[in-house]
Amino acid sequence: MQKKVFFISFVFLITSTLQLNAQYAKTDSNYKRCFVGSTLFLLGNLASTNPPDFAQLNLGYRITGKDVITLELKTWKYAWPNGIHPFFNKSYGKPEEEFPGYIRERGFSVAYQRFLWRGLYAELNIMPTWQDFMNNDGHKIDNGFQIFNTYRIGYHIKLFKDRFFIQPSLAITHRPYHTRMPDSFKQLDDKWPKFVFGEPGFHFGFNF
Repeated sequence: MQKKVFFISFVFLITSTLQLNAQYAKTDSNYKRCFVGSTLFLLGNLASTNPPDFAQLNLGYRITGKDVITLELKTWKYAWPNGIHPFFNKSYGKPEEEFPGYIRERGFSVAYQRFLWRGLYAELNIMPTWQDFMNNDGHKIDNGFQIFNTYRIGYHIKLFKDRFFIQPSLAITHRPYHTRMPDSFKQLDDKWPKFVFGEPGFHFGFNF
């Protein structure tokens, strides 16, 4: 856990020392409107314990220099309730909080970013996901559906003459709706809140 905290702190320290360029001007018609990208959390797949089999592809379009919309295609699995902060709550990873199996999710999110000042932006991200509830033997026992929202604030940093960018951020995640879980999963999930505060993020992308 200390290594995870150190890693996130290190990333924010490095990015804070870079030259922070202004966001694209509303009247500038020369900036690249489209981009593809993903998130640094892909590295979580290298974990030796409970790797999430995570994948994410971002497809974005700049409506104006200050308004951006992105479609994010995602899939992952998890064995602990979403209400446990994965970095700062010691209950994450404890056997007594582990589901009797895992949840596999597949979904997409639509994100809207509004740039507030220079590279500083706020984002609303709404994601419907379809769930497969799997038992410890790897057999599917039920289906589910949830809405998973992310409220994010971050900073857009241009790299290599605006060919690439990175976006360190902090977020609040929120599960406003989900269908009923199997009882063995629900008993554990009900112990935790529907909001998680202070979740770090680190997106990157290529402009074209």
